[in-house]
This record gives sequence, structure tokens and C-alpha cells, in this order.
Amino acid sequence: MTSKTLRDDTAIARQMHRALVLHFIEGQTQGEIAKALGISHASVNRLIKRGRQTGLVEIKIKSPVEHLVAIEEQLRALGGISRAMVVPTVSDNPLTTLQSVGEAAGQLLVETIRDGDVLCISGGKGVSAIANGLKGQHGFNVQVVPATGLVQGKHYTDVNHVATELAERLGGHAFQIHAPLFADSAEERAMLMKMRAVDDVFRRGREANLAVVGIGSILADDSSYYDLHPTSGQDRKTIEQSGAAGELLAHLIDKKGQLAGYTLNDTLVSLTLPEFAEIPNKIGVASGPSKVIPILSVMRGNHLDTLVTDEATAIQVIEAAAVAA
Repeated sequence: MTSKTLRDDTAIARQMHRALVLHFIEGQTQGEIAKALGISHASVNRLIKRGRQTGLVEIKIKSPVEHLVAIEEQLRALGGISRAMVVPTVSDNPLTTLQSVGEAAGQLLVETIRDGDVLCISGGKGVSAIANGLKGQHGFNVQVVPATGLVQGKHYTDVNHVATELAERLGGHAFQIHAPLFADSAEERAMLMKMRAVDDVFRRGREANLAVVGIGSILADDSSYYDLHPTSGQDRKTIEQSGAAGELLAHLIDKKGQLAGYTLNDTLVSLTLPEFAEIPNKIGVASGPSKVIPILSVMRGNHLDTLVTDEATAIQVIEAAAVAA
């Protein structure tokens, strides 16, 4: 290599360095760089392209949510979901944190839902938090359909109330279920499921292309499950012996996400878990220490596509999975 060639290469390298600095650090356009360096626009384009190809440019993104994205990837790596959305744990107050999770899930819902969609929902505090957290009025032409019967008394156990609130905020129409969550027997359940009004609601639920559901705790004292049936609170020992670890659509499931051997599972007036599995896009919402094992159970059962939770809960789910491995 001659000294002239070396000088030429060094000059080109300096020119490339200057072009890269002006473009990526100072934010100048290629036209501005061409004028500053006294070369053509095409020459600037070639310098920038060559600089990137030869590894002279490294782009690093610093984001305040970078650690949340890392947690989401760890959750997804556990299996059972294709997407996770983790929000900061904003408070030691579980209701405040759940509201934050509900707002995030509501935003995801607005970004996902389209005109003509059928949205199938459960009752529960998590789905109620989504309804409360939806900002403004939206003009979607959608149907909101209960996935379960209802329990009157509390706003979050009344799936008709939650469906109406969601429909009012999203737009569209809410269908109402006129049946209790639990029948008195498996035979009565079969009879209720055949009633035209009940069958029509669940038929629409089976045809839904989107579902939003809560994930229930069982072994915690604040479990909503004990608000659903008058005898369930007196039956804690039987529930524990059944291997129940969580609740989905009021079905008690074990640590592997399979149906637990508990009598009330046979009397549920709701979509079955296999029917629920056929819905193409299923979003689950839960937060708090009592939801860690239920979330893990639902993930192991492959019941959801997306999980929305908070940072502290997500970390505990990851830690619980490592202990159980």
C-alpha cells in the first residue's frame, strides 16, 4: 500500500466519521451534511450506509420501561402465553395497583378490538377494573357477551353489570345472561344450558374472537370465589383437598392448570374451559401476592394468550416458577 493510498483511505475514514457524527449525533439531514462537507448527497448516503455496514454505528435505546420489557420476556419464556404486559407496581395498596393494571389492560383492549368483534368476558375485580379504567368513550361497534352466569350482590360478581359498563365505554351492545353462576345440580345445569335465552348468550360467547377474564385466587382469605356460592366459604377444607390452586371462569383448577376434582365445577353455568380455549385471543388480568400461584397455574394450563399484571406480581410468578422447577 502506497503512502498516497493510505492518506486517501484515512481521509475517507475521517469524512465518514464526520458524516456519521453529523447524522446520528447532531441529527442533521443528508442534504445538510452534503453542504457542510462539500460533497454530493449521494456520497453522503454512501458514507452513512458503509459506516453502518462496517459496524461503525451502534444504536442503543435507553428506555424507562426497559426493565419491564425484560420481565415480560421472562414471563413469556415460562410458557403458556404468547405475550405479557407488565406495569409498574404503583402502590402498596392492592386496589390501587389493580386499577393501574386495569387501565393498562383497557388500553390494550382498545388497541386490539375492532368493529364487528364479539368480546367475551368474565366477572371479577380484574375485569371490573378494566371497565373502570377505560378512558373516554369509544365508538366501536362490538358485542360484549358474558362467559358465565352471574351472582348478584356485588358489582364485580354481576357479569351483566360489568358487560354493560364495558359496552357503554367501548360502544356497541351488551348481552345479558339470565341464569345463576351455579345450578343446584349437574342435571339442573344441563337444563339451564338448554334454555333458549341462555344458549343464545353462550353460543355468542363460543363465537367470540376476543376474551377478557380475571384470574382468581382460592386459598387466600380475600378470594372472590367465596362471594360466588353460599357454601364455598364453609367448604375450604374440601377445596384444598381437591388440589385447587386457582380459578378461571369460576372453574377451580390445580397447579397444572387442569380442572380440580371439586363438586361445584360440575354445576357451573358457563362456557367450559375447552370452549373457552377455542376463542382466538384471550387476555387475562390479575395482580397481587394471592394471584401468583393462580397465574402460574393458568399459564401452565395454556389457557391464555396474553397476561396483564404488575411488576411485583410478575417477579413473584417468575420466582415461584423457579422454585417449582
